[in-house]
Amino acid sequence: MNKMNRVTKQNLITYAIVIVAYLIVMLLGLTGHISSLMEGLLVPLCIYVILAVSLNLVVGILGELSLGHAGFMCVGAFAGAFFSMCTKEAMPAGLRFLLALVIGAAVAAVFGILIGIPVLRLRGDYLAIVTLAFGEIIKNLMNVLYIGRDETGFHFSMKDSMALGLSPEGKTIINGPQGITGTPHDASFTIGIALILLTLFIILNLIHSRDGRAIMAIRDNRIAAESIGINVTKYKLMAFTLSASIAGVAGVLYAHNLSTLTALPKNFGYNMSIMILVFVVLGGIGNIRGSVISAVVLTLLPELLRGLSDYRMLIYAVVLIAMMLFNWSPKAVTFRERYSLKRLLHREKTPDNHAAQ
Repeated sequence: MNKMNRVTKQNLITYAIVIVAYLIVMLLGLTGHISSLMEGLLVPLCIYVILAVSLNLVVGILGELSLGHAGFMCVGAFAGAFFSMCTKEAMPAGLRFLLALVIGAAVAAVFGILIGIPVLRLRGDYLAIVTLAFGEIIKNLMNVLYIGRDETGFHFSMKDSMALGLSPEGKTIINGPQGITGTPHDASFTIGIALILLTLFIILNLIHSRDGRAIMAIRDNRIAAESIGINVTKYKLMAFTLSASIAGVAGVLYAHNLSTLTALPKNFGYNMSIMILVFVVLGGIGNIRGSVISAVVLTLLPELLRGLSDYRMLIYAVVLIAMMLFNWSPKAVTFRERYSLKRLLHREKTPDNHAAQ
């Protein structure tokens, strides 16, 4: 019972940190203490937090290295933006955006299942390479995809927009490298915070559930988990698909924060996946609250120190290496285990001291 109360308390602290940060930002905005540049970073900040938390489910909780998160984000972004463009004039903005979120999450989840079934049989570097390839394939596929609509229905092509054969009243929705133009600007900081809280609620409850314990058992010792009857494929696919689905939600939020959505390397390329991984590693692998804090710090710091913006990726690489050494070096592991043991012994002695008094 005490353990459950402690877990609930830690979860509530995490929610409270997000809510307090939101209230502070809104207060600063009302008093005019936030620049227009910082206002423009608020929605991307929410997107990065969602991506970091969702990737931590795979990297930290499941224990697998995935570099395809930008690909799932890309799939969700284009699916949600495509739906919004098709229903732009036929549906209220709030309902349209809600359905776009659901569709983006569902499409990303389907891709997560399709990629996860063959890929999750791989481990370590092989899994990272294949998921990285998936992200690059998705990005390049979006750059050669043309979809239009007229009174006869939808038209598809992978050649150019002229090959769609649209009538004069028709309209090209996805225009290859030019992407989707005119997506409704439905994203806001408030919606982003709500999605962060929803993501935290889903991930934290999964971690502390029976399924979450099974996933962590697979991470700690796959053979031992199989020996006690845990379906390794099922739980690995569950974590991978849920992570992909939440990345799709972040993609929808990203698409509805821009007037033009394009599949460029800076948006959905290799560097985006590495940056999300840096958020996870810096915050602590398996530490959900740490992912939130690191995503905020690493997103705001380059803008606060714009003079160092040219060296941002270099700083990310150095931080990634340093944190990996801290997390995996034998001396660091021994130090953390010793520190955790001291805390546990102190916690066990405390009730006895109170009882003696």
